[in-house]
Amino acid sequence: MKTINIANSGICASEISLGCMRIANLTNKDASTLIHTALDEGINFFDHADIYAGGKAEEVFAKAIGTDLALREKIMIQTKCGIRQGYFDFSKEHILASVDKSLKRLNTEYIDVLLLHRPDALMEPEEVAEAFNILQNNGKVRHFGVSNQNPMQIELLSRYLDQKLIINQLQFSITNTGMIDSGINVNMEIDSSINRDGSILDYCRLKDITIQAWSPFQYGFFQGVFLDNDKFPELNKTIDKLAETKGVTNSAIAIAWILRHPAKIQPIVGTTNVIRLKEICRASEIEITRQEWYEIYKAAGNQLP
Repeated sequence: MKTINIANSGICASEISLGCMRIANLTNKDASTLIHTALDEGINFFDHADIYAGGKAEEVFAKAIGTDLALREKIMIQTKCGIRQGYFDFSKEHILASVDKSLKRLNTEYIDVLLLHRPDALMEPEEVAEAFNILQNNGKVRHFGVSNQNPMQIELLSRYLDQKLIINQLQFSITNTGMIDSGINVNMEIDSSINRDGSILDYCRLKDITIQAWSPFQYGFFQGVFLDNDKFPELNKTIDKLAETKGVTNSAIAIAWILRHPAKIQPIVGTTNVIRLKEICRASEIEITRQEWYEIYKAAGNQLP
């Protein structure tokens, strides 16, 4: 497994991360097998959120890795907070309380990365800054980031923070390419030229913020998986042909396509299937050429100007 330098900060992480949203329903044995398979494949970065199964996913993860302090020092645990039942909450009180609960569920003394989970329209950046300082000074959180935020939202928050935001988690897959489309179709009067996110891709590259791609196999907003889906015949034909050529599965090609981008985007894969996880990790061993990358992009229904 290749590694990436998160936000050019010296933090060495696997270029593929395991998302733990779906592990809550696994037995302790199955969860342990999944996590240790990830470790064997070179994955050292694990993504959580306080809302995943109401916190149960964090508890299952903690039981699966046990109390091995040496193992804890080898991995990076990321969790998120800010989504509550029916609303968002970036208040100082909620952030602090959420982290304490996550620490307890994860059975750990610190969280490597804490992300603010989606934007809160009522965010008071001064409160967030106070919360982050308390968490960092108390050794509870080492690094901070956000999810689904645009450049101006990050700029506003950063103005008040003492810490650098190192990660922005965004939806991105072969069929969800809005942050790429507008950059390709500059000065065009077509739908794909509309800049809907403030050039977040270029902004994160300029600011040394690592983008994490969530739902890398999904199309739309959790409408389903595009692989082996009859709705995407040309795309699957192109992916399958390339998978056969490179001796990997279509899942590996879908992730390798993301890894090919020079922004060094870190995909968050959420499979709980051990065999599929191993197949996905093969993406780190292959290289998608520039021509192959564009062939896949066009097969997803995108046109080049």
